Amino acid sequence: MEEVLEQASLARRAHWLVQLRWLAIGFLVGAVFVARRILDIQLHEQALYILAGIILAYNTMLHVALRRTDRRRTEQAGNALHRILILQSTADLFILTGILYFSGGIENPFSFFFMFHMIISSTLLSRMQSYIQATIAVVLFGLLLLLDYTGLVQHYPLRGFAPEGLHTDGRFVLGYWFVFATTVYVVVYLATSIVAQLRKQQARYRNANEQLQQKDHIKNEYVLRVTHDIKSHLAAIKSCLDVVESGLLGPLNEEQTDFVERANHRAEKCMHFISSLLRLTRMRMTGHFDRTCFPFKNLLYDSFAAIEDRAAAKRIAAAYEIDPAIDQVCGSEVLLEDTLTNLLSNAVKYTPDGGKVILRANDRKNEVLVEISDTGIGIPPEEIGDIFNEFYRASNARETVRDGTGLGLSMAREVIEKHGGRIWVESGPEGTTFFLTIPKDSAIS
Repeated sequence: MEEVLEQASLARRAHWLVQLRWLAIGFLVGAVFVARRILDIQLHEQALYILAGIILAYNTMLHVALRRTDRRRTEQAGNALHRILILQSTADLFILTGILYFSGGIENPFSFFFMFHMIISSTLLSRMQSYIQATIAVVLFGLLLLLDYTGLVQHYPLRGFAPEGLHTDGRFVLGYWFVFATTVYVVVYLATSIVAQLRKQQARYRNANEQLQQKDHIKNEYVLRVTHDIKSHLAAIKSCLDVVESGLLGPLNEEQTDFVERANHRAEKCMHFISSLLRLTRMRMTGHFDRTCFPFKNLLYDSFAAIEDRAAAKRIAAAYEIDPAIDQVCGSEVLLEDTLTNLLSNAVKYTPDGGKVILRANDRKNEVLVEISDTGIGIPPEEIGDIFNEFYRASNARETVRDGTGLGLSMAREVIEKHGGRIWVESGPEGTTFFLTIPKDSAIS
């Protein structure tokens, strides 16, 4: 797994360099045009445009090579990516030296663009490779200055920008190169030191995250086993209470009946809580659900039908507005229906008698948008960010309805996000609306 992550990181770095180079091509062409046509600075315009074309072709080939490498997830592909990174970095040094040669050499202040290159190399390569890149830059720039100074190559001055003859002043050339070389190595030292510290910190965070995941898995296993055992005992207790309540063991007086009913009710609530906790824990441990394609419109009707009687008992006006264009959705039918039914049940539960609950669903090309609105007690603004946390119940919800597990919304978020969708809430004095987006063809993650 670590090798796959490292390869993905290398691929991102290589693609990032390619993207930077597209910008560099545009900058080079624009700078040459402005310098020659607007500022009237004399430079070898044709050679610089040819160099821009060479960079364009070279960058295109790199882009194609990287796309091919991306399709492979092997050790050889990782080595190839590393070689491409080093190749890009080295080739850029030669190209930058060529650009400086045709645009004044020592007269061109853009020579310090080498420093940007050193910083980029230090963030992408190892410390040793970064110093090798720095040495290549110092040698290449030194050779350029030496050849210009000795007259072994033609000098292309920047007339109209810098005084002529700087390249023949030995003291100036030597001093310029010394400052350049010193700056390059200092930049690499500082950049690699910072990057080394960041990589160490990243490694510590990665290790801490892995340990947390392991502990979380152990916790989930423990919760799964304990809740499963508790559920078995509760099921046995409830069966006994059902037998007593039914009168099979003899008639009960009014007081006994009341106590048995209350105990049975509490056992049923506890069973519901344990079942919710088991589903949530299994969901987090396995992450695997039965995935089928089914008519989502029928699921919406079934979820709404499940709360109609409860809504009627509270004289709540329950209605639905379902887009007829909604067709099939691929995912876990059981989990999605359970999620929608739970949200609708909450809307009825926390809406006072005589209120309204509306289920809306609209087709949005690649997804379905579901809205569940009510005219209930709302959610305090300062608590909206917490309601999807496990075991959390809003303060006004606890005051209104004492029974509640605080797991329903947490499970809803898990289910929707596992399907690649989103869930959020808007609430105010006039009630609450939950929004859900459900992709039509979601690969459950």
